[in-house]
Amino acid sequence: MSEKDFIPVSYITLKEKGVVGYSSPSNIALIKYWGKRENQIPANPSISFTLAACMTKTSVEYQKKAQKNDEFSFELFFEGEAKEEFKPKIKTFLKRIEVYLPFLKDYHLVIRTSNTFPHSSGIASSASGMSALALCFMEMERSFSAPITDEFFNRKVSFLARLGSGSACRSIEGPLVQWGETASVKGSSNLFGIKYPYKVHKVFNNFHDTILLVDKGEKQVSSTVGHELMHGHPFASQRFDQAHDHLEKLGLVLADGNLKDFISIVESEALTLHAMMMTSNPYFILMKPNTLSIINEIWKFREESKTHVCFTLDAGANVHVLYPENEKDIVFPFIKEKLISFCQNGQYICDRIGLGAKKL
Repeated sequence: MSEKDFIPVSYITLKEKGVVGYSSPSNIALIKYWGKRENQIPANPSISFTLAACMTKTSVEYQKKAQKNDEFSFELFFEGEAKEEFKPKIKTFLKRIEVYLPFLKDYHLVIRTSNTFPHSSGIASSASGMSALALCFMEMERSFSAPITDEFFNRKVSFLARLGSGSACRSIEGPLVQWGETASVKGSSNLFGIKYPYKVHKVFNNFHDTILLVDKGEKQVSSTVGHELMHGHPFASQRFDQAHDHLEKLGLVLADGNLKDFISIVESEALTLHAMMMTSNPYFILMKPNTLSIINEIWKFREESKTHVCFTLDAGANVHVLYPENEKDIVFPFIKEKLISFCQNGQYICDRIGLGAKKL
């Protein structure tokens, strides 16, 4: 598919008013996307676990303007309060998607959104937030159009969400979503994420993700800036090759359930992401001392307990602790006893693999 496939030809009718709502989850990448080209195209493929508990709930009330003009008209409320500071990012998103949803300037929109996880907790909300908003807009289009398939709906939503935040394209479905063209995944695309199409071993069912909130402050460097630092990075091409290689190897792991190899790939990906930031120009260290303490405690416990607990990281200090369902009674007490003390104000979030977005 190409971008042109997502430009509508015509609508049957544009409703006078209505309201739509969706909840959409965050996701945690196993193979990291880091670096992008123009129009939110990823420099390398990625794959993620869709989460279940960390999600954004969004509703959009729409009312036809009395007189159409060439401006976007919208109000934005977060947790029940007007948020003017969020509006520039939404306006940029609307500009990017207008050609694919040409009805947007016909309506005044009231956007109400909230998260199930603490705001400014260090959990990336752009993936869940932008995907939830894209779902609402796409639901509007579906009501204006001739019947469309669920497959096309999901692909276009993912395509639209990508234009708001790259990782948002992986939040529509679950439990595993792959994004970015690669030879090892049939049907993979740079334009949208796809539900992982191959066999997945049962050990990955209900996989747990306990998120340790080491640092809830504003990120030292934004993801947008971080991605841009991959342009001209001395190790960029090797990193992109590594991502393709890791994704191919992870496909074998997902099929046969080899958790030892799963750990090796996932932890390597997390540390490589941070290595890229430490070797960019300018350079950043995004981990905190407590991040390293948690990693060392996990390594020590894994060796002693012979369990398959491991970690991954986003572009920040917080730690995602991953472990299979059948080891939760051993691993979770360890987390509470040994790791929570490294969290800011003792805060953490219990999550697990989810199945994607839901209509409200």
